[in-house]
Amino acid sequence: MTNTAKNAERARLDAQRQGKENWRLWGPYLSERAWGTVREDYSADGTAWEYFDHEQSRSRAYRWSEDGMGGVCDEKQRLCFALALWNGVDPILKERAFGLTGNEGNHGEDVKECYFYTDATPSHSFLRYRYKYPQRAFPYNQLVQENARRTRDDPPFGLIDSGAFADDRYWDVEVSYAKAAAGQVHIRISADNRGPEPAVLHLLPTLWCRNTWAWGDDEGEKPQLAAEQADSDAAWTVQAAVEGLGTYHLYGRQPAQLLFTENDSNAEKLWGQANCTPYVKDAFHRLVVQGEAAAVNPAQRGTKCAAWHSRTVAPGARMTLELVLSDTALAHPFADAVAVFERREQEADAFYRELLPGDAGDRTILRQALAGMFWNQQFYHYDVARWLDGDIMRPPQSHQFGRNRYWRHFRLAEVMSVPDSWEFPWFAAWDLAFHALVLGLADIEFAKRQLEILLREDTLHPGGQIPAYEWAFGDVNPPVHAMAVLKLYRMEHEQRGKGDLGFLRRAMHKLLLNYAWWLNAKDSEGHGVFEGGFLGLDNISVYDRSQPLPPGYRLKQADATGWVAMFALNMTMIALELTVEEPDYEEVALQCYSQFLSMANVMAGNVDHSPSLWDAEDGFFKDVIVTPEGERHRIDVFSMVGLIPLFACEVVEPRLLVSAPRFEKMLMAHAGGMFDGHTICACPAHTNERGEHLLSLANHEMLPPILKRLLNEDEFLSPFGIRSVSRIHAAQRDLGWLPAVGRAIIEYLPGESNTGLFGGNSNWRGPVWMPVNYLLNETLLKFHQYLGDEFKAAVPCMDNREMTLHEVSCLLADRVASVFRRDGNGHVAAFAPDSPHQSDSHWQELLLFNEYYHGETGQGLGASHQTGWTGLVANLLLQTRPPRSASKAHPERKEGTK
Repeated sequence: MTNTAKNAERARLDAQRQGKENWRLWGPYLSERAWGTVREDYSADGTAWEYFDHEQSRSRAYRWSEDGMGGVCDEKQRLCFALALWNGVDPILKERAFGLTGNEGNHGEDVKECYFYTDATPSHSFLRYRYKYPQRAFPYNQLVQENARRTRDDPPFGLIDSGAFADDRYWDVEVSYAKAAAGQVHIRISADNRGPEPAVLHLLPTLWCRNTWAWGDDEGEKPQLAAEQADSDAAWTVQAAVEGLGTYHLYGRQPAQLLFTENDSNAEKLWGQANCTPYVKDAFHRLVVQGEAAAVNPAQRGTKCAAWHSRTVAPGARMTLELVLSDTALAHPFADAVAVFERREQEADAFYRELLPGDAGDRTILRQALAGMFWNQQFYHYDVARWLDGDIMRPPQSHQFGRNRYWRHFRLAEVMSVPDSWEFPWFAAWDLAFHALVLGLADIEFAKRQLEILLREDTLHPGGQIPAYEWAFGDVNPPVHAMAVLKLYRMEHEQRGKGDLGFLRRAMHKLLLNYAWWLNAKDSEGHGVFEGGFLGLDNISVYDRSQPLPPGYRLKQADATGWVAMFALNMTMIALELTVEEPDYEEVALQCYSQFLSMANVMAGNVDHSPSLWDAEDGFFKDVIVTPEGERHRIDVFSMVGLIPLFACEVVEPRLLVSAPRFEKMLMAHAGGMFDGHTICACPAHTNERGEHLLSLANHEMLPPILKRLLNEDEFLSPFGIRSVSRIHAAQRDLGWLPAVGRAIIEYLPGESNTGLFGGNSNWRGPVWMPVNYLLNETLLKFHQYLGDEFKAAVPCMDNREMTLHEVSCLLADRVASVFRRDGNGHVAAFAPDSPHQSDSHWQELLLFNEYYHGETGQGLGASHQTGWTGLVANLLLQTRPPRSASKAHPERKEGTK
């Protein structure tokens, strides 16, 4: 392999960083679903799914964004390209993925299609998407009716379950993109007939403009697409003139019938009103499926066009289309097409081989995980003030009293990393922090930008709160932003030999506002014990923690306090890193560390009227309910809530103290965690042999009993990672009576949720979740960095063999990775035993990255394309690599190292 191929993708990222070329101009920024979102909801009662449903999406122009299948668009979503298909028997032209709404699915909203993000590079120089399209009529009604019939105790009913792929009667459709230049994209669409008989397929590559003209957003000319008599050897050409983007040319190599219409609503069909143009959004469906020739514009111009290809393909044969989208006119657009695809694929191979050399199986997992991360970047557009007040689309009066009314300042039109571009086609703040850690492995600049977007003046609330997610910006997510900022700084230092102090400084200034918000808004008594609410853990508790308790009752949360203590230490470390070159930041480190000590003091119950959240008898952190009379009642649950305080852990290297003498003095003044006369946490009584200090809520006496539970297969440890609720609650469900709650029940549920508590479309009561497993691993590595190989834990699942914390970390990371690895029988735990993914050669290499995983079987559950934080398997795979040295106390392993 040439050195050029080896470094080409890194060279593109460097050119992007230096502002020389905008390789991110075009990318997979087109959502899989734009209907049913808050942004498109102008209903009186806030029922977004029902107000703008899948049926309407074919005929109704979107207000805020666009969607499509396996598509791309420019970074401002002015011009979009995607694939439409018809198998000759479906009732509709398939232009977007189908799925069920939250009320239709027996386990909440759920996409009911089989598609896969199989490859991608961070610059989007190479992209590949696979879609499996049945040759039978798509079972829309069956999917709706069967899921409606099923209860929460039944599994969801998916497309594979319907028999749609029986006898291999389906099309394997693959869309690939390869950039010859930043503004020139080669496109290859192939469709393999997997069935036993000849079959007809209609492929309609579609180019269109996002509708901005109807809302008054355009400052210049309305965009226009038109057939072009170009001087090229293409079979057909379409020219697109778009204000702000320039002129683009779409070339097709295979002959096709060009169709044109406008991306405007069919008002007559939707609302019984006159259309503003005879050529509307659903024109191609009406022509191809219904035979309505007058639906398309015979003048061959508009704002939406498609190239209609219809072929009969023999069994086992392939139909292929080639296109080029270019910002310059090309006389021979396909002359280098084969070479461009080969070169970009070789460069992608080299990029991933450099990222994870050695094990090809693990590299395939990592590559598809990162491909999902890159494909789940989308153009996110939402102006809350305009949405509340309305423009052409007048909102109901109830908008002024409904969701997001206190976020009028919020205004975004950016490429954002989303959890799942069908089920969650919007950012979620704590998800995004974890996304950044995965993206940082491959594209540190994009990852940093993602974190900074939510700290800008047009997103961060004036009061300091980070917006949670569009369904309710004011909800409270765990404060993990500072953790991600610090981690990215360290990752960049490892990758480039120098961290970005400018990024660290900018982020810290804004994070101080968010830090102050947490201290003031979520500590009602000012004692340092926090009440964050559900904190993203949905139904993990014995009751809905997002709802207030009766007056006078207070819930003191181990997880909320642990998260904020972690936040305080993250801020302390960020300030210390900045102090190395700017000593004035020592003041921030002193203040944040002092607040951490205060939180630890209160958490230990050393302040009047504050409950201890550490249960010494059980060796675990637990929530406490405080009655109006001051009585304290522990909630005896063994769950992720009690593990989160472990995350408040940092190691201070000697280099950080050279420019921080007052901070070093403060460390010594509180040696052993002494604060106000009490020993409360693992703060430095001494240093290790490298002169490092350990700052942690959990001390050396707390760690062993927690690890004993953590590593016990009858409690937290599953074959596939750490469960979010201990398995002991499979037998011990009834916790007795609790004030303000009543009879308290916590049931270990390793798979789908059986309750509608807080939405009910996900479950924290037992499955394995990737982000908290990742943070546990990071915590163990920090403890190992400080304690070294001398500190060992007896591991129950290994016959009480004593292992170092580094070995324990590798054990846990390996178990999580085993969700995706083939076992000795060739099976992948993430898929059902009877899934075609287990044995069918056309499915075997295609992975899905679910929201969470069954605590006993490892089967993937929840959103099926949530590579988002499940992409963290890439980071964990790198942690399973052998350590680089066998020193007495290993330094912390850095992600992305060999």
